[in-house]
Amino acid sequence: MFQVRIHGRGGQGVVTTSELLALSCFIEGKHAQAFPSFGSERTGAPVASFVRVDDRPVRSHEPVSAPDAVLVQDPTLLGSPGLLCGLSESGWLVVNIAEGALHDRAGAVGADVRLIALPASALSLQLLGRDTPGPALLGAFAAATGIVRLPSLVAAVQQRFPGPMADGNAQMVTHGYESVSALGGLHASAG
Repeated sequence: MFQVRIHGRGGQGVVTTSELLALSCFIEGKHAQAFPSFGSERTGAPVASFVRVDDRPVRSHEPVSAPDAVLVQDPTLLGSPGLLCGLSESGWLVVNIAEGALHDRAGAVGADVRLIALPASALSLQLLGRDTPGPALLGAFAAATGIVRLPSLVAAVQQRFPGPMADGNAQMVTHGYESVSALGGLHASAG
């Protein structure tokens, strides 16, 4: 079973990001489960969402405590208690932040994780006019881990969003994927 924890703030599409990942896994014939966890339901409040992916039905409904990957949609959450809790050295940390800005927060990240930094908010503002970095982070996650393929993510986006919104989100997924694929040595596969 592969487990993912997604952190962000209310209004950034954290729940939608987890649903897109689960839907793309369903498209590939895998079993997946996505569910959120949040306290006060207001814009800007910290939100977490969880995804489990397996070849067999997923029965666990508890929050993910030992993730194989953590996606962080809001870099101000770096250094928050519990953010990286349970993430092993072989796990992935995918952060919505420019590479230069990440160096300013290096102490919050630590050295024992496989890290991908992507300026997903800037891309989202450019393509969609909103700060919804999840699709670009999902593309980067897919290229790094090989858990899901790019065509499945694009298909999930096209099922979830209408018209131009689907196009912009598909561009974000593709950009995130290609950014990581260009680094080489990862599990990137567009097939």
